[in-house]
Amino acid sequence: MNRLLAGICLLPLLAAPALAQSLTVSVAADIRSINPGVNRDDNTDDFVLQLVEGLVGYDEGGTPGPLLAEKVDLSADGKTYTFTLRKGVKFHNGAELTSADVLWSWNRYMDPKTDWRCISEFDGRNGLKVESVAAPDSQTVVMTINKPNALFLDAMARTDCAMAGVIHKDSVKADGSFDKPIGTGPFRMGEWKRNEFFTMTAFEDYASPKTDGKKDGYIGSKRPLVKEVKFLIVRDPATVKAGLLSGAIDIGGLLVSDVEELRKAPNLDVQVATNGVRHGLLIQTRDPLLKNVKLRQAIAAAIDYEELVGAASAGLGKVNNSPLFPGSSYFGAVQKQGFTFDPGRAQKLLKEAGYKGETITILANKRPTAVAFPQAVVAQQMLQAIGMKVEIEVLEWATQLDRYNKGNYQMQAFSYSARFDPALGFEQFSGDKDKQPRKIWEDPKALELINKSMQVADRAERQKLFDELHKLYLEQAPMIFTFNGIEPYATSKRVRGFQGWQSKQRMWEVTLAQ
Repeated sequence: MNRLLAGICLLPLLAAPALAQSLTVSVAADIRSINPGVNRDDNTDDFVLQLVEGLVGYDEGGTPGPLLAEKVDLSADGKTYTFTLRKGVKFHNGAELTSADVLWSWNRYMDPKTDWRCISEFDGRNGLKVESVAAPDSQTVVMTINKPNALFLDAMARTDCAMAGVIHKDSVKADGSFDKPIGTGPFRMGEWKRNEFFTMTAFEDYASPKTDGKKDGYIGSKRPLVKEVKFLIVRDPATVKAGLLSGAIDIGGLLVSDVEELRKAPNLDVQVATNGVRHGLLIQTRDPLLKNVKLRQAIAAAIDYEELVGAASAGLGKVNNSPLFPGSSYFGAVQKQGFTFDPGRAQKLLKEAGYKGETITILANKRPTAVAFPQAVVAQQMLQAIGMKVEIEVLEWATQLDRYNKGNYQMQAFSYSARFDPALGFEQFSGDKDKQPRKIWEDPKALELINKSMQVADRAERQKLFDELHKLYLEQAPMIFTFNGIEPYATSKRVRGFQGWQSKQRMWEVTLAQ
C-alpha cells in the first residue's frame, strides 16, 4: 500500500470524535521500548520522560537543576554530591519515594544486564566513575565520583540516559525482567498497540516541582492537566496535515514547507521552535588546500549567512555561527558574534592564501527533512562568486556519514545533534584526528580549553573558557555553523499551553478549551 493510499485509509480513524479532555498527538514513529534508557531513540525518550524522572533534569537553558532532589550540595573537593529528596513525591503505585528507591534504581542501571545506554558514562570507561552511592537516611542520597567533573550532573540529566529515572522496584517482574515503568512523572503508562498508538494518563497524585504554570525544560511546573494523551503513529506528513486541518489531530509536527499554508488555517495555531541541533559546513583542516587558515577565512567571509539560512530553512531559521544553541544559559554577547559576510575581504584572503583555482568539493545528501543540499547549493554559488571552483557531490546519507567518520572529504554540509553543555558541544567536533578521524578541530589550545571546561565547576570561569573558545573558533574557522534546528508545530486552537522544546512534545501544563 503506498503512502497516499495509507493516508486516505487512516483518515476515517482520525475523524472519530475524541473523548473529553483527551489529546491526540501525531508522532512519526513508534516508540522502541518503555524501559527507561534501554533500546531507545529520541521519540522513545520523549514519551518515557513524561512517565519517569531523575534526581536532576535540564532547565530551559540546558543547565541541570534539581528535580526529584530538592537541592544538590557539592563537597569542597568537588567529588561528593549530596542529593536531598523532595518530600511528598509518590510513585504511580502510591508508594512514597525514598532514598532506597534511588539506590535500587541506580544499582539496576549500573548492572550490565540492564543494558542501560549510559552505563559507560559512569563506570570509568570515559573518565568519570561513580565510586560509591549511599543513603544515610530516607531523604538523602550521597554519590562520590573519582575526580572533580563539571559534567557529572549534565550526564545525570541527559535525556538519552532517561535522566537516570528513578523507578519503583515493582517495575520489574519476579525474575528481574522489566515489566512497565512505575515512575514519579506527571503521567502514567496507558495502552501501547505497536505501530498504531500509545497512550498515557494523568497521575492525579503527581507532586510537581513548581505549580506556577511556567514550563522550564524538565524541572519547572509540570502539572498534568488533561486526562489522557494518545500518541497516534502517522508516518506520512500529508496525512498529519489532513488530520490537523480536519481537527482529528490536536498537535502535530510539520514540514517547514507546510508552515505558511497552515498558518492560514482558521482552526490552527502554528509555532516554530528552535532546538540545539546545529547545521553547518564542515572543513577538512588536514586537506592540502584547506589546511591554510586564510583560505578557510575566505570561505567564511564569502557566505551571506542571512541568504543561506533563509534558503535552507524556508525563511524560518535564524543565523547562528556559534557552536552553542541560542537558548543556552552560556549563550551571551560573545556567542552572538559571528562570521562577517565580506566578499571583498574574501577575495583578498583568497589571494593571500595562494589559491590558484583548484577544485573544492562539498558533500551533501538529499534526504527530505535534511538541509544539507540547499546549504551546499547556496554555499557553492557564493564561493564561485569570489572566484573559487566548487563542485557538489550528492551521496546517500549512509555513504556521506561513512565519509564523515573516516575524515574523507574536503567540505560537507552536515548537522550535529544537540549537546546542552557547551563543553560537550565543542568536544563533539574537536579532538585528535589520528585517534578519531571524524573530528574537525584539533588545535592544541582549543583542546586544552575544552578539557579544562570539563573539570572546572565555577560558572563564571566556565563562561570565560567558552568565550575564549568561541573567539578562537571564529579566528581559525575549522568549520562554519550556520543555524539551529527548527521545529514547526501546528495545534488546534482549543489547545492551550503547548510548547515544543528540544524535539520534545511535553504534555504537562497543556489544557483544552471547552
